[in-house]
Amino acid sequence: MTRTEEFEELRPLLFSIAYRILGSVSEAEDAVQETWLRYEASTTEPRSVKAYLSTAVTRVSINVLRSARVRREAYVGPWFPEPLLDDPYEDPERAAELADSVSMAALLLLERLSPLERAVFVLREVFDFGFPEVAEAVGRSEAACRQLAVRARRHMTEGRPRFEADRKEREELAARFFDALREGDVLGLQDLLAAEASLVGDGGGKAPQLARSVVGAENVARLLAAVFPRMARAAITFEPHEVNGAPGAIFRDRDGKVLHAMVLEFLDGRIETIRTVINPDKLAHLGPVADAWEIHREVRETR
Repeated sequence: MTRTEEFEELRPLLFSIAYRILGSVSEAEDAVQETWLRYEASTTEPRSVKAYLSTAVTRVSINVLRSARVRREAYVGPWFPEPLLDDPYEDPERAAELADSVSMAALLLLERLSPLERAVFVLREVFDFGFPEVAEAVGRSEAACRQLAVRARRHMTEGRPRFEADRKEREELAARFFDALREGDVLGLQDLLAAEASLVGDGGGKAPQLARSVVGAENVARLLAAVFPRMARAAITFEPHEVNGAPGAIFRDRDGKVLHAMVLEFLDGRIETIRTVINPDKLAHLGPVADAWEIHREVRETR
């Protein structure tokens, strides 16, 4: 097998590691490309190609994350990960675990960790790397990695909700939600939302976004029921789609360009959080991006 073939075989794993560390599709793709360049330029044959490439992509991702965190501190409004429609790393036996680890909620919890804690958690807890492999990848001793893993697990466990809906229940709730959204059904929407449900948008200062989060089932339901029928009259459509392993949707303009992505998060049989990503920089990997400002003006004028 040639180096190119070896690399392509492991590309899905490398991307999945990098995305979970970085929370960015574009940065993860760049990290994978940098890993290939290093591998291509190497004059030695590694004993384990998987270990070598996993170490390389992890170290590249840690370096990128350290600089990205500075930029994120100056980000305008809430920062969300770039929407991921399909995780290329497939493991049918662990599909549910892998989907959970790439959820918006999990990635936002990972943001609380240091870059080293985040990398150790991803390699150890998500991809089942042994501590010798983890230690090699992050350049720390096994003992240090065990401590990093304990701290990371504690932070992740403390931040997770205790009673999330199962996959079938989430899909049923999401289907009802999007039906009610199409119809502008305030009561139908309100019935599906948790009492303290919130609607939060990530525009990054580059697209229209909510001035602040909308909180409360009634407030969220009324806003959605008022806005989305007007969007429909402006020829905005949406297609339900799994986003970051959870029920969501991709919204498009009349030309099929991507306007924004929506993700639903659930707790105790209700929708607890609705996240929308409308920052065009975070949508480019999904296809041509719509002009959100122009659509915003058009929707405001629509009656």
